[in-house]
Amino acid sequence: MKAVLSKQVGGPETLVVDDISEPVPGKGEVLVKVAACAINFPDTLIIKDLYQFKPPRPFAPGGEISGTIEALGEGVTGWQVGDRVISGLGHGGLQEKVAVAAVRLFMVPDGIDLVQASALLMTYGTTIHGLKDRGDIKEGETVLVLGAAGGVGLSAVELAKAYGCRVVAGVSTEEKGEVARNAGADEVVVYPRAPFDKDQSKALAKQFKDAIGPDGADIVYDIVGGDYSEPALRSIAWEGRFLVVGFPAGIAKMPLNLTLLKSCDIRGVFWGAFTAREPERNARNIAELFELWQAGRINPLVSETYPLDRAHEAITKLENRGAIGKLVVTMD
Repeated sequence: MKAVLSKQVGGPETLVVDDISEPVPGKGEVLVKVAACAINFPDTLIIKDLYQFKPPRPFAPGGEISGTIEALGEGVTGWQVGDRVISGLGHGGLQEKVAVAAVRLFMVPDGIDLVQASALLMTYGTTIHGLKDRGDIKEGETVLVLGAAGGVGLSAVELAKAYGCRVVAGVSTEEKGEVARNAGADEVVVYPRAPFDKDQSKALAKQFKDAIGPDGADIVYDIVGGDYSEPALRSIAWEGRFLVVGFPAGIAKMPLNLTLLKSCDIRGVFWGAFTAREPERNARNIAELFELWQAGRINPLVSETYPLDRAHEAITKLENRGAIGKLVVTMD
């Protein structure tokens, strides 16, 4: 079967398509025929050995898949051949078939497209955990979302609106701003490209404050990091919650005096560790996401699909911050 493999440390251009043996599901595993593999920011890091986990080479990147169960390993109950599923893998998704621990599967309800379903788990799973479990989101609050036109950002816009909040979306272009508005954002801030000097940082903070209003943002959902974080923190509300989700623009150095002045919290959002530590709570979150989807409250955006032999192009586009919504690699 075909797989996209990382055989050496490097960028997307180092990936190769190769034939590998079909996996055999072990005890507690199922064999999934992959329909689609969504591309996420960790895919850009893991092939460079910059991610928290460094799998032995050769390995296939790709952290989340959708597909159909083809075979059951020993001891697997509750699943049948033909079931439509999604799963978070960490890596290994960019191949035609994959053996997955049954405990990592989630059933895809009838009527939901498998390609679109591949875009749900990591983005919306991260965000429902971030907003509910870490952000204590409440109806009527104001949420500032940085990087609001990417996969995670759009999930934050949609979920915050689903929970009855006002959303201010931070984006890098007018085109992305329109995407955020279409997802429900009430206000859009188009910010310049970093790095920022002190005056530029203060100017961006003023942009955020003007869009948010005098009371500040109850939640800042920071997917971007770098020079964007401090201006966002300056626009936070009294006792607001600043959620650290990711930092493709770099790890911010935050002035902690601001947390005292605003009596606010800076909270980390590590969805991967949460899923391992509290799988039952995560499963309830995923079930809620499918309920929201079927009710028309969320609708994951897959902006582009790529065949397997062009997976490196999808990873490159995401790495260059050119993606809107989710980029997905399909196997057919």
